[in-house]
Amino acid sequence: MDRLSPKEVIGIVLQPLEMVSETLERKLGLFSVVILSLSAMLGSGLFVLPSLAMMELGDGNLPLGGIWLAYLFAGLVILPGAISKSELASAMPSSGGAYVYIEKTFGPIIGTISGLGLWANFMLKSAFALIGFRAYLWVLEGILDVSINLDYAVMIMLGLIVGINILGAKSIKKVQTPVVLVSVTYLIFVCIYALLTMELNWDAAISREALGADWHSFSSTAALVFVSYIGVTKVAAVGGEIKDPSKNMPYGILISLFFSVFLYVFVTLTMAITVDPLSYVENGHAREDPIYVFALIVGGKTIATIAATFAAFTVLSGSLAGIMAASRFLFAMARDNLLPELFENVHSKYDTPHWAIIGTGLSMAAAILFLPVHDVAELASGFNLMVFILINACVLVLRNSAKSHWYKPEWKSPLYPFTQIFGILTGSVLIYAMGVKALFGGSAAVIIGIIIYQSYGKRHGQKSITPWETFRLQLTNPDEVEHRRRWAAFHAADINRNNHLNLHEFISAMESLGFSDGNQDTLREYFHAADHNEDGVLEIDEFLLGVEELEFD
Repeated sequence: MDRLSPKEVIGIVLQPLEMVSETLERKLGLFSVVILSLSAMLGSGLFVLPSLAMMELGDGNLPLGGIWLAYLFAGLVILPGAISKSELASAMPSSGGAYVYIEKTFGPIIGTISGLGLWANFMLKSAFALIGFRAYLWVLEGILDVSINLDYAVMIMLGLIVGINILGAKSIKKVQTPVVLVSVTYLIFVCIYALLTMELNWDAAISREALGADWHSFSSTAALVFVSYIGVTKVAAVGGEIKDPSKNMPYGILISLFFSVFLYVFVTLTMAITVDPLSYVENGHAREDPIYVFALIVGGKTIATIAATFAAFTVLSGSLAGIMAASRFLFAMARDNLLPELFENVHSKYDTPHWAIIGTGLSMAAAILFLPVHDVAELASGFNLMVFILINACVLVLRNSAKSHWYKPEWKSPLYPFTQIFGILTGSVLIYAMGVKALFGGSAAVIIGIIIYQSYGKRHGQKSITPWETFRLQLTNPDEVEHRRRWAAFHAADINRNNHLNLHEFISAMESLGFSDGNQDTLREYFHAADHNEDGVLEIDEFLLGVEELEFD
């Protein structure tokens, strides 16, 4: 096996420092984390997706009301990923996200693939939200008795969203949170009113027939609605602004996930038992405005009009924030030399990655114009599942290679490694259940990612030893892992880059390898025993031989 240069092995120690480029004021507490996470989750998954899920559960033939169980199962599947990402965020509480964790764990080629998957994930969810906006705009068009070309209106709105993002409106998230919370609160009151005033048909939601024909119908529906929870860990992207992130971030993520699961289950269950699921279908196709239909039947035109207005603003605000998040993945990949510098360029006046935003906007336009709404939701869920599988794998790899790397999380996953294994297995089952389209979308991301890395990233990126490489070597060549760990400790302790260690540097290296036990006198004896030529310093060969002899004592 080829030896790596000192510059390459030093990357083991220095990797965690590369991702921090700015210092942000930590001012977000637990409540703020919960609110931000909820506002990122509750949007098109609540206001657009339920009717599509009903048709998916009925294999496209008949809408079924058992989707509440699919939402519950999807929340259970995402729980291990949320736990894993909470642990990763406590180890790397800087502004960033899943791309940072995956790239630092698996290296640039997997980082390129995951970065593209994450970009496609947020881009498609934002496109899905604009499709929902078009549906509710159609409702409002009829109510207001005006004529609007809906496709033109959506493209104009997309253009405005791209422009707002380029202008760098810092209040996007501040607007999204109150809009979502007000809309969801209104929807909860409509649901309570429905439960109090409507005749309840529990068979429509909990009977055997309502839960789908077989496991494939149910699991494919759970996979479809998985996109509803995509925002659960989005708050990790502002980790640098959270107070006491080792506690507030994981607890905030988990509290918001449990609340959102409850809310999705409560709303979809209420929709099914108070309104005939057939009402959410028109001409054999799922309606894209199910909340309007629900509110209209339950409370009449006025209540439904208010619900449609809130829904339109909610999905629009989600798209506005989503394109901002998606474009940052292209920016981050360009910053890491995995994409052309074009996407890293920021506008001279507005300080925003304008080309990354424009590229994301053009891709959203193509998805809205040429992909059916069901396919957009399905592809977004498919990419999301793949990312969360990798997130769970990150924890497994980093925990097993922590002795050789920088990984020291302040908050650790309970029931490790069973939590991560469960997340990987259930996520894989849902991807399989989604069928050919999801696999095609995932394969396309892999192929495009490999092409981009081989043609650009490989020539421009920097080589370093990744935790994944160490993890693989632990299985195939554990002696080489120990050799690299000692090599890295030597060069990390060689502060002046003299290619030798004095006594003080030797003690630092040995402490990093776990040999000290707080007894520096003992280490001093080891130093002199390893200094065979008695010149007062240890060369790399003397150091490695001395450590090896020490381990056999």
